Amino acid sequence: MAEAAAKTVWKISQGHLECPICCCLFKDPKMLDCLHSFCLKCLEEMMSKQKTETEKITCPVCRRETQVPDGGLQSLASSFFLSSLVDEVKQQEAVLGEASAPTTICDCGEGKEATWRCLDCSDNLCQECRKAHGRVKSTRDHQIISLGDWQESKMPPAEHSKPITRMCTIHTDHPLCFFCDTCNTLICSMCAALDHRSAEHNFLKIDDLIRSFRSEVENILQKFEKSRQHFKSTEKSIEHARKRLQKKLAQARSDIDAKAEAEITKIRNKAKLLTDKVDEIGQERDSEYEKALMNNREQMERADQTIAAVNDLMRQADDFELLELKLKVMHNLEFQKELKCEPANHGPSFIGVRCQDIVSDADLGEVCVSEKWQLKEEFGKEGTGDEEFYFARGVACFRNGDILVTDITMKRISLFSSTGRYKASVAKGDVRHQLEGPYGIAVTNDDLLFVTDKKKVKVFDTELQFVREFTPSVDDADGLSESNLTAVAVDSQRVAVADWGRKVISVHNLDGSLISSISNNMLDYDLAISNFGCLVFTNFEGQSLLCVNFEGKEMFNVKTLVNGKAAKASGVLCDDDETIYAVVHSGNRGGSAVQRYDSNGAFVATVAQGLYNPLGMAFTPTGDVVVTEIHSVKIFERM
Repeated sequence: MAEAAAKTVWKISQGHLECPICCCLFKDPKMLDCLHSFCLKCLEEMMSKQKTETEKITCPVCRRETQVPDGGLQSLASSFFLSSLVDEVKQQEAVLGEASAPTTICDCGEGKEATWRCLDCSDNLCQECRKAHGRVKSTRDHQIISLGDWQESKMPPAEHSKPITRMCTIHTDHPLCFFCDTCNTLICSMCAALDHRSAEHNFLKIDDLIRSFRSEVENILQKFEKSRQHFKSTEKSIEHARKRLQKKLAQARSDIDAKAEAEITKIRNKAKLLTDKVDEIGQERDSEYEKALMNNREQMERADQTIAAVNDLMRQADDFELLELKLKVMHNLEFQKELKCEPANHGPSFIGVRCQDIVSDADLGEVCVSEKWQLKEEFGKEGTGDEEFYFARGVACFRNGDILVTDITMKRISLFSSTGRYKASVAKGDVRHQLEGPYGIAVTNDDLLFVTDKKKVKVFDTELQFVREFTPSVDDADGLSESNLTAVAVDSQRVAVADWGRKVISVHNLDGSLISSISNNMLDYDLAISNFGCLVFTNFEGQSLLCVNFEGKEMFNVKTLVNGKAAKASGVLCDDDETIYAVVHSGNRGGSAVQRYDSNGAFVATVAQGLYNPLGMAFTPTGDVVVTEIHSVKIFERM
């Protein structure tokens, strides 16, 4: 039992009481400016192996340099708290051992009986070693007590947390009770009355100063924790931008190849030149992202090492030692002011090409280094006719490019060609189509049209013929929560339905069978399914964009703004590169915009602005974006 306990004591001490150089218990530990400690002998050996003479020593842990004092390495600050912990471990090992020697042997190795104990070196000394300790300059000032007194002073580990009284080294019968901030030293009442009594000396009571010091350190550490969270969030945003860049690079190469194939006999060489240009820009930008990530990680790694050292010191050292090391601690915490987080620059994450017909020596195309939307087509006007809209709301596209639009006032679905030519429509009262009041709309990969129609979801084919229907949820028995279906979104396997009345998102298989139901009081307007496994929706009145996973856990909730002012969010759309687009309303005519966000909810850029009253959005098969604007439909070409 005792042997097992002794092993436990040793196991606990490992990693905390071992010198990083010799991997043994600390012996006369000295502290560098970076707050890392090492055995004095180890530091001396390390200095002796340096090829050139220098007045600085490099920490083998963090590689920071420390100026060697005029008195040499032995003049470095001693880690008294580490020495005390080493003593404690040795005491516990002696107490818990099954057998102990009848006498304590001097650490000189000559087998002589030890009668003294050096508290600085943690060594047991015989009479001769005691005298030698007093003659050597580096150990002349060490605290030495009789071995009997030291053994009698043994106490359980918990007692080390109690206040310790230390005596003044000048006035040995007076306890240290003040700290002179001018001289940066601990003093007793006699020192204060004699040597530090002039007006230039500013000293405070130890208890008051240590409270202030601990509070200051705690405040700095709290600020650092906020910085850590900012770095973490920024890293995710940089990774998102970098991932998007790779996808856009691949798409750009694909576009270039497609155009090159059409004119292969004439433009192969120019296609290669343009591809090389895309690759060059992509590599340069990827290198910048890599540098940003490495810079942020290196700062965090260096900061973590400093914080670990400070935390160990604050946790293990006593008040006097903390005050003696106050300047070094605060100097090391200066890194907080120097932390500079490289921001996530999303602008360079976009790259594409705009190809053109090649004649003579014209270039194949040009590299688009930032995302821009430009109006490509617009159709419709205010009215009740076939090619008119009274309140255009939902929009979706079939694989052939045909565009479907719901008009919630006219209660109809209209079908248009990719250029806006009217083809057909179905409205409320048409018995063949079982339609009552269409609102949200979405199309699957195999051209099944899902429509929210009051309390049901109805499915139609490409000819707007009714296929089937299902009821996502049932009204509460007491009638307080009535179902009111608004938005619908689909992916290759699921359909998600937003019930604004019951504040529920129901997730179904494509045949309508229920998978799960998610309650969320913020559910308000539009809904989309992202390819990173989440549901993204807008809250119009709450002026926010939200994201939850399929278990209902909130991933982010961000306020939507236009020019720094709160704006109402309506439509939402998710791209396959984990980008989120949201329509926001500033409240001013023509002040609405389409904004881009990353998968963490961070605002990236405004991609279209000057819109009147945009509501729904959808992608065309060719990658254009269709937006409903109450009385018209606009098609934007993404550059």
